Amino acid sequence: MGVLGSRVAWAWLVQLLLLQQLAGASHVVYDDLELQAAAATADGVPPSIVDSELRTGYHFQPPKNWINDPNAPMYYKGWYHLFYQYNPKGAVWGNIVWAHSVSRDLINWVALKPAIEPSIRADKYGCWSGSATMMADGTPVIMYTGVNRPDVNYQVQNVALPRNGSDPLLREWVKPGHNPVIVPEGGINATQFRDPTTAWRGADGHWRLLVGSLAGQSRGVAYVYRSRDFRRWTRAAQPLHSAPTGMWECPDFYPVTADGRREGVDTSSAVVDAAASARVKYVLKNSLDLRRYDYYTVGTYDRKAERYVPDDPAGDEHHIRYDYGNFYASKTFYDPAKRRRILWGWANESDTAADDVAKGWAGIQAIPRKVWLDPSGKQLLQWPIEEVERLRGKWPVILKDRVVKPGEHVEVTGLQTAQADVEVSFEVGSLEAAERLDPAMAYDAQRLCSARGADARGGVGPFGLWVLASAGLEEKTAVFFRVFRPAARGGGAGKPVVLMCTDPTKSSRNPNMYQPTFAGFVDTDITNGKISLRSLIDRSVVESFGAGGKACILSRVYPSLAIGKNARLYVFNNGKAEIKVSQLTAWEMKKPVMMNGA
Repeated sequence: MGVLGSRVAWAWLVQLLLLQQLAGASHVVYDDLELQAAAATADGVPPSIVDSELRTGYHFQPPKNWINDPNAPMYYKGWYHLFYQYNPKGAVWGNIVWAHSVSRDLINWVALKPAIEPSIRADKYGCWSGSATMMADGTPVIMYTGVNRPDVNYQVQNVALPRNGSDPLLREWVKPGHNPVIVPEGGINATQFRDPTTAWRGADGHWRLLVGSLAGQSRGVAYVYRSRDFRRWTRAAQPLHSAPTGMWECPDFYPVTADGRREGVDTSSAVVDAAASARVKYVLKNSLDLRRYDYYTVGTYDRKAERYVPDDPAGDEHHIRYDYGNFYASKTFYDPAKRRRILWGWANESDTAADDVAKGWAGIQAIPRKVWLDPSGKQLLQWPIEEVERLRGKWPVILKDRVVKPGEHVEVTGLQTAQADVEVSFEVGSLEAAERLDPAMAYDAQRLCSARGADARGGVGPFGLWVLASAGLEEKTAVFFRVFRPAARGGGAGKPVVLMCTDPTKSSRNPNMYQPTFAGFVDTDITNGKISLRSLIDRSVVESFGAGGKACILSRVYPSLAIGKNARLYVFNNGKAEIKVSQLTAWEMKKPVMMNGA
């Protein structure tokens, strides 16, 4: 559709939504005892917490109340759809419905009325997470978890269908009378049985999907179910995969190209087309209920045996994560309009429940990311979708060839940095000063960063950015790299080890904040001294991408001083080795359309 057609569509939709508001649009603020008690609960809540300047400016976020898991993202008839877990009655988890918003570009959003709410026996006590599948005729189907017994939290899987497939906005969904379509039989733990995936169709014409579960006390499981008609489902004899990690929530299973291309692959086509199957790897992602983070492995899908085998036998032990920060319950989808795979993820708050009630909102969705397989075949690469660059201001601030000496910091001026996009390329003149990596921390980046934070002087690093910093540096969130020398192997030195870390321990003077350091190892070759960093700064969230998307960290922070125009940006170097900023480019970010409520 051309620019004119897109504008007409948006104008039509806005007019429609204004009319719908009279009939009760999405995210209506209902009377609720929790909110009525907010004034009392707010006693002791720092004033800055309820400052509107801490609400994100360009991340997906409704105007009020609680949100969590992204559900069933899809592209349909020219529109992107995002459903998500939402509490219409308050800023804490509960009363969950499937809220529904639509977009032309994944950045500007308009809310519709909730798509799925408790209304049948099979979901009377909860409509939990699920996924969308495109059928052969192009019509979407949603599978989701329902809770049908309040006393034991009994979980079943249900199906929902669009009432009118010709409606590009998919405003109404119906639940067939044969729900639930999958129940926890055969010794499955009914209280740990949820979050069906997008289905894929095999050469035999059967659809397959996964349901996450827990076997025994500690084994995460992805059960396979097969069906010809999305009505009658049969469990495969063996799970697709399992590992001793604890409960697997929100599983996701999808193909990625293994030939170096950055294109996405449709979940079904890679299996139906044998030629395409030979050119793909598969990704299995699970959200760990106990640890509250997402990890994935890359491997091979044996279609005949209905089993998945990670390429790395230790992949379920040494977890590769989408994001080493506050990022959970993620979900991908294939975007046929641009032939790419897009990742959504939920970022919870890091303040207290009392703070959330006082401010009236909790939870955001991370900026959508394009994901593809690294040429090494060992991991995924992630990058903010290109559409977010449309929010950049017209005139960026540029810093070039600036040497930052040991112990020095340089302020980046000329723009407001509380809502910004910053890209920076660093060069390290010499790696000789790199510290030796402690073997006890060789697989524990989080522990390493906690022990060697941004203010701990090092050899090569820490160097990076101080974002959302106050004028006197009483508050600052550090995003940085530190380079280590590994233990010698086979009589020679190994590849330098690169740690990427976000240190928010000084991000706020407010009390009772959850301020852990977040960290991951970056699988990159820094022998040439070069490494890049991109940080999306948005008031109370910092999303950072290291080495072109090889490591990602999202952190929630709540400054009390570095708010709005008082937020500052610095490049810093706390190592012994000089670093050079080859180029830093920073843009102020505009607000998108976020018409998410009446």
